[in-house]
Amino acid sequence: MEAKKAPAAHGWLWIKQSFELFRKSPLLWMVLTSIGVVGMTALSYIPIVGALLSTILMPMLLAGFMTGSRALAQGEELELAHLFVGLKQNTQELIALGGINLVAQMLSLGVMMLTGGGALVGLIMSGKQIDDPALLTQALAGAGLALLVGAILFSMLLMSMQFAPMLVIFDKMSPLQAMKTSLRAFLRNVVPLTVYGVMLLPFAILASMPMMLGWLVLLPIIIASMYVIYADLFPPPVTTIGNIGSNDIDGDEQSHF
Repeated sequence: MEAKKAPAAHGWLWIKQSFELFRKSPLLWMVLTSIGVVGMTALSYIPIVGALLSTILMPMLLAGFMTGSRALAQGEELELAHLFVGLKQNTQELIALGGINLVAQMLSLGVMMLTGGGALVGLIMSGKQIDDPALLTQALAGAGLALLVGAILFSMLLMSMQFAPMLVIFDKMSPLQAMKTSLRAFLRNVVPLTVYGVMLLPFAILASMPMMLGWLVLLPIIIASMYVIYADLFPPPVTTIGNIGSNDIDGDEQSHF
């Protein structure tokens, strides 16, 4: 299963389609997103294992959001129960996906240490807020190569995880197969995904003023966009997924919502 190659204009159309999904159930979107963020934040504060658990369980949370997005795209209702789909469907695969992600992160940090970023990695792993600029400057000294290597490795990992939860829960792929397919899809669509990211920047700035309240709206839209992009790049072989699919996002910017 390979992703199709989308034109650059889809970067903006993905945002428009995502807003339409959000507009179908805005209040519940904000509630579900708030529950997810608060839950993951609280989990990360558990001593020693909190950050590890949040990384491992993140694909399960995303699977719930993606299932809710697909329900909306098919004309169904968004429900609180969607948030917990990962506990009932493909649970082992989603946990394994999170575990692979965690191991890959640890290996990437290890490579950074071997390339001269030991002090920087130690600072990152401490989890402490950096209040002393001198401490940060000291950690960054001589870590140029480590930063470059880390940026490459973590970018590759991010691309591998971008569509992996959807490929696991919707297409029943194994975790490793899903990550490989996600990476190839991202690399094949770097241009529209870059346009998408650039177009989001002004909205991110606006959402941050004042008091970050705009993120109550923008974050659900970004989450919905993950499904919109997946549905466009991985259309079903015969029919489209509800109102979002290979025929929903085209050059004439028509919307089928």
